[in-house]
Parts: sequence; C-alpha cells; structure tokens
Amino acid sequence: MKTLLRTTAFSFQPDIVFECLDNLGVTGMHMTKSSTMMMGSKLDLKFLTENHTGLGTKYRWTGKMVGIKMDFTVEVTKWMPGEEKTWETIGDPKLIIYSWYQMHLLLTKIPNGTIAKLSISYERPSGFFYNLISFLFADWYCRWCLKNMLDDCKKTLLKKAKHNGA
Repeated sequence: MKTLLRTTAFSFQPDIVFECLDNLGVTGMHMTKSSTMMMGSKLDLKFLTENHTGLGTKYRWTGKMVGIKMDFTVEVTKWMPGEEKTWETIGDPKLIIYSWYQMHLLLTKIPNGTIAKLSISYERPSGFFYNLISFLFADWYCRWCLKNMLDDCKKTLLKKAKHNGA
C-alpha cells in the first residue's frame, strides 16, 4: 500500500472547511468533468444511501476511461464533523490504476483558520497491464486528485465568502 498526502491552509474555521470537503458536489467535481487527466472521460455519481454525508454513506461511480469500464462503490467509514473523515472503496472495484483506495481527511484548528491534511492510500491492481499503468500514472493521478479536491474547496469557500460580503 502507498500513501500520498497534501496539506493546505484555509482561512476558515474547521466546521466550514469540513462541510465543504464533505460535499461531493465540490470534491468530486474533477471526476464529473471531462479533462486531460480523465483522458477526456468523466464519471457519473449515484448515491446508494439516503444520506449524502455521514458515517455509512455509500455512493457509486460509473463510466469509462479510455474505453475501459470503471465501476466502484465508496463508503464513509469514519466521520467526525469538523475534524476527520475516512472513505474507501468496497466490494469488487473496477478501477484502472488502483485495486482499492482509501482517502483520509484530518483538520486542525489554527489561529485564523484550519490546516487540512488530505491523503490517499492505494493498492496496485494485479495483472501486468494494469500494474504497469498504475506504476506509471497512479502517483501522478493521486497528486492531481488531492490538489483538485483542496483547491476546489478553497475556491468554493472564497466565492461563498465574497458573495456573503465577508
């Protein structure tokens, strides 16, 4: 298993940062839009639980990337509002560069804001082709995901603050 971490400072309180990073409409945006890193593809998101946040929340991502089917379910396994969240793939995920992944968010209050530590841990897939693709691209893709999730949250919060006149 390999883990990559990205840390970002926010000028907002932990509960506000957590609420934003807990919102898949913000943190999942990079996977729902066609981009170079997504090889021109995008994924569809469907919630499998009535609740869209909180412990036990499940959702499913589906789509194709470079013609290869992607279909994986994610479950929130730890959820402490304003502090910490963990979510990971469950079942038999059909992914290209991972066989499984887990994401972890940890927030720390600092004077005038919050430090967010966001990490992704993953295991490489079996099979020569997928293992090679993982070796070549997994870390690059992970860094892109972590950066986008934190940057999209920061943009959302700054836009909201500007709109509210803060």
